[in-house]
This record gives sequence, structure tokens and C-alpha cells, in this order.
Amino acid sequence: MTKAPTRKPLVPPADGAPILLSGGNPQIAKGDGDGPVQAYIAAMPGWKRAAGERLDALIVRTVPEVQKAVRWNSPFYGMPGQGWFLSYHCFTRYIKVVFLKGSSLHPMPPVGSKDPDARYVHIHEGEAVDEAQLAHWITQAAALPGWTP
Repeated sequence: MTKAPTRKPLVPPADGAPILLSGGNPQIAKGDGDGPVQAYIAAMPGWKRAAGERLDALIVRTVPEVQKAVRWNSPFYGMPGQGWFLSYHCFTRYIKVVFLKGSSLHPMPPVGSKDPDARYVHIHEGEAVDEAQLAHWITQAAALPGWTP
């Protein structure tokens, strides 16, 4: 009989910075509002921080009444009374932007999902981001009934 591997507990860095999980995704406590989202963005490593700042600014500029929260170590954006329409998550080589009802967007975001409703856009270091297309998807997504856990 083999023994299950033991997991080392995650220990916060001595400087008090958030723990970075697999792929450099910041571990940020669940919370509502802009504060937890800004803490997540500030903890994004390397080039991802600037990309997160641009993405957050684009979402707010496109949908000024957006609500924000951190859930499952990812920022979520939604509309009051409608649920969440977008989230993102850091991976080693890219940021995965999730349109939670992305299969209803036109044109559909390029990357499919196991979830038939969700569609993804990957942001890679050094690649140009089509902010006009992202804003178009954000506008459409915010107008749809969102995802509620």
C-alpha cells in the first residue's frame, strides 16, 4: 500500500507579499469590491501585472457600473443583479480571460472550454492585445444574464 504524498503548507513570504500559487497566480482572500481585485493585480508577477492593470482599466472604462470581487483566487466582474460575466487567472505563460457566457458572444472568443457556455482569450507576454475586440466582447457579455455560483 502506498502512502499518499503529504503537501507542504503554503507559507507567506517574510515580506508579507501574497503567496503565488501554481503558474504565478496570486492567492488573494475572497472579497467583494475593488480592493481585493487591486490586491490581486498588485500581486500578479512580472509582465502580468501591467496586463492586469490594462485589463481592469478596460473593463471599468467599458462598463463603468461593473461590480468586482475575488473568488477562487481570481478577479470576477459582474453587473448588479445579473451575475458575473468575466474572470481571469494567471498561468505560467499567459493570462486566461474567461467570458463566462462567451459562447453567446459574436464573434465568439477564440479558445473553447469544457464548459459549453465559457470561452477564453489568452494574453501572452509581448503579444499585442486587440483592446477594441475585447471591449466589444465585454460590452456584449455585460448585457447578458451572468453566471451565478
